[in-house]
Amino acid sequence: MSAARRKKGFERASKLVQSNVRRAGESRGFAVSRLLTHWADIVGPELAGKAQPAEIVYGKGFGATLSILTSGAEAPMLEMQKQAIQDKVNACYGYAAIQRIRIVQTAKTGFEEPKAGFKQKQTPPESPAQDSASIEAARKTASGVSDDALRGALERLGSKVLSHNKQTLR
Repeated sequence: MSAARRKKGFERASKLVQSNVRRAGESRGFAVSRLLTHWADIVGPELAGKAQPAEIVYGKGFGATLSILTSGAEAPMLEMQKQAIQDKVNACYGYAAIQRIRIVQTAKTGFEEPKAGFKQKQTPPESPAQDSASIEAARKTASGVSDDALRGALERLGSKVLSHNKQTLR
């Protein structure tokens, strides 16, 4: 941190990331980064939950095309609201910058790879019926251990392993 920076005191977090957001926005055609950062304020929270701006493409003539990402189910509703969205976005720019809106149907995550869910159904492990011979063999094997808690744990483990092996051999 430079000495000049320390003398300024506190700065808003938005000011610290402003140049990065502007650079990322400009790479996708957003001359005004406010459209990305204040999308919910511009189009309203209901529409912002259904769609997000993807890119702006400037054609040869006057005006640009705004691409909006949405899910397949929401696309018909957004199609009917295109003119209202266009008016709100142009109000943000201050002039009729957007001449066309293109609805792109995709997953909520955009074009990134979907992430697989690894939630597995938790089922209690089956405990095989333990016969007395398995319990006795495990007790005999663990008899040399002096610690009572460890010996008990080894006996339980050994009896389960031995009884499981007997069931799979049948």
